[in-house]
Amino acid sequence: MDLGLKDRVYIVTGATRGLGLAAARELIADGAKTVITGRDADTAAAVAADLGPNAVGAAADNADPEAAARLITTAREHFGGFDGVLISVGGPPAGLTADLTDAQWQAAFDSVFLGAVRLARTAAEQLSSGGVIGFVLSGSVHEPIPGLTISNGLRPGLAGFAKSLSLELGPRGIRVVGLLPARIDTDRVRELDGLSGDAEAARERNAAAIPLRRYGTPEEFGKSAAFLLSPAASYLTGLMLPVDGGALHGF
Repeated sequence: MDLGLKDRVYIVTGATRGLGLAAARELIADGAKTVITGRDADTAAAVAADLGPNAVGAAADNADPEAAARLITTAREHFGGFDGVLISVGGPPAGLTADLTDAQWQAAFDSVFLGAVRLARTAAEQLSSGGVIGFVLSGSVHEPIPGLTISNGLRPGLAGFAKSLSLELGPRGIRVVGLLPARIDTDRVRELDGLSGDAEAARERNAAAIPLRRYGTPEEFGKSAAFLLSPAASYLTGLMLPVDGGALHGF
């Protein structure tokens, strides 16, 4: 299936590792050109070099108010256009309510929530019909995840913002979508499994609760993201797509 991605230009934040990198790989594999971001300029440049000539690295912190405009300028200068953004940011710190400080909540809000809102708002100003804004969120949008209190607090609100934005931008032909990963086999998920004190036992227990009885691969997530961002998904907007092997039991 031709997804229509050839020569389209995307920004993917948090793309030097994990789910952002998986999405960038699949976009590029299908012909897109991609600006990938990370907080460290050297790391972003090295990852972009590994991805090939259709990738360029840029240092950016999602919490930086100037980052969005700078990244769009980079996309236009390097690749001559801007067709969409996938906003991915590392998960906020794990912990129970009593163990989390105001500073941790504020830092996570600035990066995970407000930074994503700024990126989306700036992209919306610059995109034309056919453009797309995507969010990498979490299964915590629908079901709280034990031990991830900050994520449980922020992700549902960001999903609500994305839905509102889809209503505002739909008349302009701009789509807004979200992806809700659960147990995808990334460094972040392995780290969370390790917090239990027995990572292997945690993995077995979590996999047993997934109808497909296994964790997803980054490639599987990346392919889902590439499709949802592509012109092949042109009539999909305002939705939150679980990429979770059936872990979400509701409709």
